[in-house]
Amino acid sequence: MSSLYVLLIILAAVIIYSVITYFYQKRIVKTVTEEEFRAGYRKAQLIDVREANEFDGGHILGARNIPMSQMKMRMQELRKDLPVYLYCQSGMRSARAAQFLHKRGYKELTQLQGGFKKWTGKVKAKK
Repeated sequence: MSSLYVLLIILAAVIIYSVITYFYQKRIVKTVTEEEFRAGYRKAQLIDVREANEFDGGHILGARNIPMSQMKMRMQELRKDLPVYLYCQSGMRSARAAQFLHKRGYKELTQLQGGFKKWTGKVKAKK
């Protein structure tokens, strides 16, 4: 019976953590549809946070590749005075990148809803 209580407490803690993370995420990064993303990314810094091999396989035209794994070393390449539009394959890494950048003073952060796999616009791939 006590193991059931421990399991319920752990489950409750995970749910509470997930809810807090969700609302924190919504506060720091704006998640937009493809149409809204397309309307704004040309006036911003468009960053693909996927790894280089994913980027080479295809990326949004005009995007720069700064993989999440290199974000700490390469964040000086991003300007704080311009909006930052982020995307990854599905939206998970771009959300983490937004949290990372927000903690370092970046304010205008936007991510593509559904990530690159939902993108229907122009794509560039290495041959």
